[in-house]
Amino acid sequence: MSININDVEHVAKLARLDLSEQEKEMFTAQLSAILKYAEKLKELDTDDVEPTTHVLHLSNVMREDEVHESLPIEKVLRNAPDEEDGQFKVPAVLE
Repeated sequence: MSININDVEHVAKLARLDLSEQEKEMFTAQLSAILKYAEKLKELDTDDVEPTTHVLHLSNVMREDEVHESLPIEKVLRNAPDEEDGQFKVPAVLE
């Protein structure tokens, strides 16, 4: 399968891109090369290859939860623009 200029123009229209003639030719060549490479990959025997979701093994690295002393409320509210009854006061968002 290869890409022609009409395909590039169609995709550019869908993406609302205004491409010059030079860009259309460049993208046509680049996309065709990508598809040719994908076709070449189809020749590989992947029957014994396990499907993966990522090329690297990823695992979550979690730290242990530790209880720490909280800041005093006076220090927390020191930079608050407005506070009321020991809480941040913000403008109402609903009428």
